[in-house]
Amino acid sequence: MDRLKAMQVFVRIVEANSYTKAAETLDLPRAALTATINKLEAFLGTRLLQRTTRRLSLTPDGADYFKKCLDILQAVDDAEGAFRGQSAARPKGRLRVELPGAVGRHLVMPHVGDFCRDYPDIDLVISLSEQVKDLTREGLDCSLRVGDLQDSSMIGRRIGSMAFLTCASPAYLAAHGVPHTLEDLHAHRGVTHFSGRTGRPFDWDFVADGRVVTIPVRGAIAVNDPDAYIICALQDMGLIQAARYQVRHHLASGALVEVLHGMPPTPMPISLLYPQGRMASPRLGVFAAWIAALFRDDPDLQA
Repeated sequence: MDRLKAMQVFVRIVEANSYTKAAETLDLPRAALTATINKLEAFLGTRLLQRTTRRLSLTPDGADYFKKCLDILQAVDDAEGAFRGQSAARPKGRLRVELPGAVGRHLVMPHVGDFCRDYPDIDLVISLSEQVKDLTREGLDCSLRVGDLQDSSMIGRRIGSMAFLTCASPAYLAAHGVPHTLEDLHAHRGVTHFSGRTGRPFDWDFVADGRVVTIPVRGAIAVNDPDAYIICALQDMGLIQAARYQVRHHLASGALVEVLHGMPPTPMPISLLYPQGRMASPRLGVFAAWIAALFRDDPDLQA
């Protein structure tokens, strides 16, 4: 039995809280994981996991062994990292990445071919979703997040800042007037953008005279998708607050018009989130550097 491999399998099962999920992320048959854990428990002479039809939990010995496995695997990564200089030039292996749907479609996927050509030995597995997933449970190497980070067990690397603006179609502004002050907004309609995860509408805020002001804006339609949000504005349904990168082509064509130029919405941080110790992976390191450079070259995503 390869004890180091067995430790890796054991840790992945605990992180995923599922044999099936762990098997998927390790690209191994579920039966292979069961056999590995059975051999490991027999070798150690103790039960590590309590398995029932509905749940998976660590025994007291399993919890102690899990902590020791994390330390050992991190020590192995640290020891090998000192000698990866030459191999890091051609990192290889599978890299599982989660991207927010709109950001992934409009900012990352149009350029991902460049990354694949530069690193042909990395197998990218990209998940586009507006849902916030548990990285360790889903077996993800990293996740791009927009907004304040909530998960303190992860490491977040700031790679950009998303600029926003307020805009509407020329037809809507012709019918309802152009707002010049925040007070003018009370006479206007706005398209509501709500979170697909929480169902909560996103606030409308403005930076005015050095302070952040939140203004409620009424509307007749609410959507939970960023692209659908833009489509509503293009159909003259009201004002929107959108990421500048999402509407820059519409602004250039005149399909949308920016208003309240001197009172922009609050920018939102963009971060790459990954589990503790995962950045030791050369493939994640080069991906993090690539996507940070991609955002750094975009004037609407300056950190």
